[in-house]
Amino acid sequence: MSANYTFQTKLLHNNQKFDQETGAVSVPIQHASTFHQKDIDAFGKYDYGRSLNPTREALEEVIADLEEGTKGFAFSSGMAAISTAFLLLSQGDHVVITEDVYGGTFRMTTEVLTRFGIEHTFVDMTNPDEVKDAIRPNTKVFYVETPSNPLLKVTDIQAISSLARKHGALTFVDNTFLTPALQKPLSLGADVVLHSATKFLSGHSDVVAGLAVVKDPDLAERLAFLQNSFGAVLGVQDAWLVLRGIKTLQVRLDQSVKSAEKIAAFLNEQPAVKKVHYPGFADHPGYEIQKKQAVNAGAVLSFELEDEQLMRTFVENAKIPVFAVSLGAVESILSYPAKMSHAAMPPCEREQRGITDSLLRLSVGLESADDIIEDFKAALHAAEQTKHSILQRG
Repeated sequence: MSANYTFQTKLLHNNQKFDQETGAVSVPIQHASTFHQKDIDAFGKYDYGRSLNPTREALEEVIADLEEGTKGFAFSSGMAAISTAFLLLSQGDHVVITEDVYGGTFRMTTEVLTRFGIEHTFVDMTNPDEVKDAIRPNTKVFYVETPSNPLLKVTDIQAISSLARKHGALTFVDNTFLTPALQKPLSLGADVVLHSATKFLSGHSDVVAGLAVVKDPDLAERLAFLQNSFGAVLGVQDAWLVLRGIKTLQVRLDQSVKSAEKIAAFLNEQPAVKKVHYPGFADHPGYEIQKKQAVNAGAVLSFELEDEQLMRTFVENAKIPVFAVSLGAVESILSYPAKMSHAAMPPCEREQRGITDSLLRLSVGLESADDIIEDFKAALHAAEQTKHSILQRG
């Protein structure tokens, strides 16, 4: 592969461009769970599907190259990838973790890791002093999600990675929102980059998958051992779907980001919208850091309406986005964090983090931004009319 290729070209022109044996311009799907061995003393490269499979291996090679790492790992879900990475920890270790993290990661940290004697401290990772104050002698991992889910807070990956190295700890970065097309955590000093490949990487709401990439070869060996031991590997059909989705990642993101910027600006001007969380705004607290470490602000934003009733009426009247769990698809997805992505987080914890009952998250797809804006105008009008009627009756 030419080092001069741009990222967009690398999505298509890589070691998996065509099958070396047949010339097929699509990675073969190898369903075999076991492989014949010709020598009793020297097994071939493949022996059992959990340990290694050619189709899964192709995806792992592609994501490692795109994230500029040495080794990639494909898992059965984003949480499988995150959970397996956490298995690098041992009893008595401590994690410093961003406070408004994805609800599944919150659940894993607070209800599973604690059972194995692994401690944690949630911090606002946009505040360097708060991060430093949370460090303990047994801190082994700094867990970063940037932009964060669902409030789009921006953490300085380089600064956190540098701090972690000084304390002999690893830095994990969830890169689901931006993908390597827009942000490359390993190049900024992170040790493990994680993805829910269900989202932008596959991009079509038709697969559940997780990916991890590391740069250090020794760490790669440790994670490979855990992947094989824990066994939550990605199936071959799903690996193929993610590979197919990755080919169109750049063009999908280009369109979605362009639309997200336009929709965020529209929402920011609406009286019924209390707050828009989007790191593409110049007044966003993380705007400068986002510009420094990422190509742009991405295609996900969140916004708060005046109250829960207004939010409910808005959702009932918005016609274009699907109202659903997940993000990063060709169709726009409107989500309600309090009962979807962050349902695992107790109400008091959500409130403390600013995840209110009137907050919505929007993942912008490939529809016309103008159509979505007109749709939202009508939904906001309906919500305001309903609120006015309620006030009049009251």
